[in-house]
Amino acid sequence: MKMKELHKEITPLSDNDLFIVLNHPSAKFDYPVHHHSDYEINLVMESHGTRIVGDSEERFSTLDLVMIGPHIPHAWQGEVVEGNHVITIQFSDKVLHFPMLEKRLFQSIRELLYDSQHGLCFPEATILDIRDRLLNLTSQHGFQTVIEFLQILHLLSVSEKRKLMEHVYDTQSIVRISKSRRIAKVCDYIDKNFEQPIHLRDVAAGVNMSESAFSHFFKRKTRISFIDYLINLRIGKACQMLSETSHSVAEISFRCGFNNLSNFIRIFKKKKGTTPSEYRRLMEQLLYKY
Repeated sequence: MKMKELHKEITPLSDNDLFIVLNHPSAKFDYPVHHHSDYEINLVMESHGTRIVGDSEERFSTLDLVMIGPHIPHAWQGEVVEGNHVITIQFSDKVLHFPMLEKRLFQSIRELLYDSQHGLCFPEATILDIRDRLLNLTSQHGFQTVIEFLQILHLLSVSEKRKLMEHVYDTQSIVRISKSRRIAKVCDYIDKNFEQPIHLRDVAAGVNMSESAFSHFFKRKTRISFIDYLINLRIGKACQMLSETSHSVAEISFRCGFNNLSNFIRIFKKKKGTTPSEYRRLMEQLLYKY
């Protein structure tokens, strides 16, 4: 299975748009599982069916509010019933790098954008609070829409939320938690060299620390051991390759830095609950049956 077989949506966002609002009364729910390069907030009202976000498949009913980050496959397969309504906000992945969002006042929104890489769903109380704002946004124009858009992001950022894809491994989150330039340097090195043998002594030397001091420093800053971080990242890369390429399991094992196939299969099953081959079959069924 290759990612190019998934439908890639070209969103109508232009370089002059901060965001766009798509209003679909009587939605047909006939769009296949797809992905795109933008953030998306999706509100589904007065329908029920199945929601696909990455490797998550869940039932929804009546009201469903989800936010997803760029490049996450997704689709809603709902019942076309009288009064069903879908409102979608899409905005560029460049928003995370706006200088304004670096200010302290926007910290919770930055966290929301990072967390949306896992896909987020929200409780009914938040949906009821957001629903009228989204409905009003479909008929507003001009600068007032910017204020309302930022208010929606803020309300989502301080709301309770649930991650839909718990096993996504996000290097940026680790760097953000650590607040350390040394950790950022190490994570960047690993991300660029994960397919190669990586030894603790070399990584520690790269930031001018002893192995013991670095091990304690890494765990204190990231809340995970260096070895667990490296394994989790490699397993995450393997999941991506299993979903997006037709490489054999053995080739993926090698490309992700596991020099022993049996060891790769054992670790993968421990982390994901399935073998690599089983995971690939599950993803094929999930992403292509709709």
